Amino acid sequence: MMATARALTAFIIFLAIPLQGEVFAQLPSTSTTSDTILSTDAPASEALWYKSEQIAGNIDVGDFVVGPGRTELEIKPGETVVYEISVTNRISDGRVFKLEVEDITGSSDGSSAVSLTGVARGPYSIRDYISFPKDTFTLGLGERARIPITISIPADAEPGGFYGSVLVSTVRTEGVANEGTARSPIIARIGSLFFITVAGDVEQGGQVTDFSLINKGDRWWYEEGPIEFGIVYENTGSIHVNPYGEISIINMFGEEVGFMQIEPWFVLPKSLRVREIAWDREFLFGRYTAHAKINRGYEDIVDEKTVAFFVLPWKIVGGTFLALFLLIFGIRSFFKTFEFKRRP
Repeated sequence: MMATARALTAFIIFLAIPLQGEVFAQLPSTSTTSDTILSTDAPASEALWYKSEQIAGNIDVGDFVVGPGRTELEIKPGETVVYEISVTNRISDGRVFKLEVEDITGSSDGSSAVSLTGVARGPYSIRDYISFPKDTFTLGLGERARIPITISIPADAEPGGFYGSVLVSTVRTEGVANEGTARSPIIARIGSLFFITVAGDVEQGGQVTDFSLINKGDRWWYEEGPIEFGIVYENTGSIHVNPYGEISIINMFGEEVGFMQIEPWFVLPKSLRVREIAWDREFLFGRYTAHAKINRGYEDIVDEKTVAFFVLPWKIVGGTFLALFLLIFGIRSFFKTFEFKRRP
């Protein structure tokens, strides 16, 4: 009888222990009241390879954060650099994270900025150059880890660009409607991009190949804003470039009625990338000309492109003409109905 009771108690305790792939509950978000970081001592087994911090204040529970989004480094052949990325756990306590490296590639048609290559090597692979002491670590809720990423460039490495991503992943499970529904694991991954330029005789090349209107269909005019532009940049060099520039909008009277500053964006080697810019204004009417000045991102070379478009808000214009027609028709009817005689 005593053995049966102990077995039943052990079984109940086993059921009470949360599984590794526990249900991810979306809790109400609360804004962080403080950005103060309090240093804490990490477990002895993990303190050797990453630093641990605890975020003070309320936590926006629901996800995890990886930063920075992109890192650009210029490293000489034979040099080793250690760079830190941060991972903040806002999911649940005792969350296990995994690190891995994947190469990235650009797009030949401008449809995407970067694409992960999976197990395949990319055209400018970074796999052999990036490492970390361990590929897994555990964080408590609200804990932030600073992960050291080691980039080692061989002495015989060729000059040029090498591109990849350090991916941070964790396993979650879908919420369930009832206890009888099977749980399905979800792997959530967030990447931190690494753009490594090996110093030496690199090739820089690229230009704006097109500046046009997008999402216009077959129309030659718009009814209203926003007006969306697409800038196509082709990188023909061996390293990435960061083009930037501006767009000015001129109306039919030659006046500048709009101006947009274009922040730098990256384009990987041997690839195309489309940058989309939207111009929105409450009331537009007539012919406009958009003039783009795009710095190629190297040697201070500027490409200039122009595109024209019309904005005809036909509902407003049609309503105005209808109102004028009714007004004129009413005045003429009035004079035909009543005859005015001059006073003697």
